Amino acid sequence: MTCGTEVVAPVKPRPDEVSNGASRRIRNPSGAIRTFAAASFLNDMGSDMIYPVWPLFVRDTLGASMTALGLLDGLGDAVVSLSQAGSGYLSDRLQKRKVFIWIGYAMGALSRVGYSLSRTWAAVVPFRILDRAGKIRSAPRDAIIADLSTAQNRGANFGLLRTADNFGAVAGILACLALVEVFSLSTIFLIAALPSAIGAAAVFLCIRDRPAAAVHAFKGIRLKHLSVDFRRFLIVSAIFSLGAFSYSFLLLYARDSGLAATSLPLFYLVFTLVAALSSYPAGRLADRLGRKPMIGVGFALWLLVCLGFLLAQSALAIGFLFALYGLHRGVMETVSKVFVAELCPPELRASSLGGYQMVIGLCSLPASFLAGGLWDAFGREAPMGLAILLTAVALGLLITVKETRDEGGQ
Repeated sequence: MTCGTEVVAPVKPRPDEVSNGASRRIRNPSGAIRTFAAASFLNDMGSDMIYPVWPLFVRDTLGASMTALGLLDGLGDAVVSLSQAGSGYLSDRLQKRKVFIWIGYAMGALSRVGYSLSRTWAAVVPFRILDRAGKIRSAPRDAIIADLSTAQNRGANFGLLRTADNFGAVAGILACLALVEVFSLSTIFLIAALPSAIGAAAVFLCIRDRPAAAVHAFKGIRLKHLSVDFRRFLIVSAIFSLGAFSYSFLLLYARDSGLAATSLPLFYLVFTLVAALSSYPAGRLADRLGRKPMIGVGFALWLLVCLGFLLAQSALAIGFLFALYGLHRGVMETVSKVFVAELCPPELRASSLGGYQMVIGLCSLPASFLAGGLWDAFGREAPMGLAILLTAVALGLLITVKETRDEGGQ
């Protein structure tokens, strides 16, 4: 990690400044990417110290129903969507990136302190909102990475970030497995605040915004500024997201299949480790084969996961399905951002990435809430059936989206 990395405000370049369509001048781009990777590792380490036991904490310790769990998870995803849309727009308008990033990591740290103090599921709500609002960091950070990259390495750079995220998650899960035998869940949540706080400090100290030499006024963003294919991809993603309920349902499905509660962190570890190992290769494949084919692979993997859970009869089969789920996440979380970054104008990248996440998150709220309601009303198979149907529709509509690549970069 290199401190003192300078990130210049997002502006349209003068012809004499850069070539190949770049939208930003940056000194030491590899240092910026390493800093963001380190901060992402630390933040996900803190997050995933609590995520493997989150559904047990909410349902068993705090006494929530499956519908309430779905509401909490869906609410979190909806807040993510709004926070990323807002921060992306403001980042482009104010021509600032860093402030949204380090504050976002700090909000994640504070929320875990709040979780540790909560005694009812209703008391968790404001801290859940704070936690997920911390995603204000994502759109500005992703815009920086997109601007630092070219069409030849953009997938790889996003893959590197996702790899750091996921290996941080692996470290967090291993820490959870070690700590759960020694401390209460509330104490673990408190300890989990520390890595995110360190990540916030790393961005604050090691990344510096600098004013650009030529500043072009940000005039806002409208649908007419966005390509037809970007809008089509938003629709496809929204349909898919309505069937993409949270991981909590898969963990509880596994437990209700007769597996011990103590095995759930291990399944979560399998999922996260595969996501970590697949993120960078998925980005490299997207650079070579194209973005849209890899998005299709990600959709198909989720369909197979849901179908597999309906048929799984053993711990080994469920473990394999969590590995497939990890592969799905490794592909989707890497390639979808690359695809969006290339379907939108470079000067509107933060706004467009935030808008994309807003659509995903707003669909995730009814997705998890509906999944919880279907589970309570009709049984655990019902959410899987709906997810299979919506994923098949999204796969069919993906054909209508045309892929576009730009050659920008630094």
